Amino acid sequence: MKIEIIGQHFSVCKVEDFHSVNWNDPYCFIGKTEEECSLVCQTESVPENVLEREDGWKAFRFSGVLDFSMVGVLSQATSILAGEGISVFAVSTYNTDYVLLKEGQFGKALELLEKNGYTVDEKQQESSCKKEKG
Repeated sequence: MKIEIIGQHFSVCKVEDFHSVNWNDPYCFIGKTEEECSLVCQTESVPENVLEREDGWKAFRFSGVLDFSMVGVLSQATSILAGEGISVFAVSTYNTDYVLLKEGQFGKALELLEKNGYTVDEKQQESSCKKEKG
């Protein structure tokens, strides 16, 4: 399986609401429950209404579109990393899974995955989602 490195630095945030989110950024992941509003975005785009944040994340994604019938794609990779004490933060979109790791463990994680048969695409990937015209 091929891994594509995302060429951004990310922050994981708890925000008041989503009104200050820059929806034109290439990457933005949100989650909302009755308890909180969470946001993963580029560090340079953390909104001013942030309540808590953790900076220092890098990310990769699994290349291509992952069919919903595919089983264990994320769990296989995260099991390899967990076996070496590397924790991950995963988010998914309709097409694929994204894995965020602390910057200090990112290189080691990629090496481990390569040793276990994954191919790492060193090109820094950008979002394929079209930005709104404004």
